[in-house]
Amino acid sequence: MKLAAKTRYAARILLALAMHGEESPMTTTALSQHTGVTVQFIEQILKTLKRGGLTRSSRGASGGHMLARIPEEITLSEIVRLMEGGIQLTVCCSGDANACARRASCLTRSAWVRASQALERSLEETTLATLMEGEQPLSPHDEAICRTTDNDASTARRSAARRPARPASPAELY
Repeated sequence: MKLAAKTRYAARILLALAMHGEESPMTTTALSQHTGVTVQFIEQILKTLKRGGLTRSSRGASGGHMLARIPEEITLSEIVRLMEGGIQLTVCCSGDANACARRASCLTRSAWVRASQALERSLEETTLATLMEGEQPLSPHDEAICRTTDNDASTARRSAARRPARPASPAELY
């Protein structure tokens, strides 16, 4: 699963608002300077965050954006669900019994469900307040996974650029 830029930026924006504090609202220009995200993209993201009850805004010369709740109450799982529409790794992990015709006989479904649940638990344990405390050190195993994933993705992109696209076979779809 690869999170959309919009989701990653939403977390970055919310963290900037949390670190700014409750004293005064933060303008989109200031958010852009702190996060490196364009003002236009921030405005799009803030609409979703406001509808989701994570931010609030005020108009006027001293207006801007603030968190709607305290940082201890806003989790990464809530941000991902709001921005991505859910945390399931596959369609068959959703609560919709009709989402996959192979649901009842699929031998891999239970593995995907367990992996989705583990991901959700980890995201649920991480709040904006946790992130404000500073970077949590990764274990050597986690660092290796990140390096492997990054290398695999860049190698795949380079390989794909060298060969023409071909239709996927049914075996490659699962």
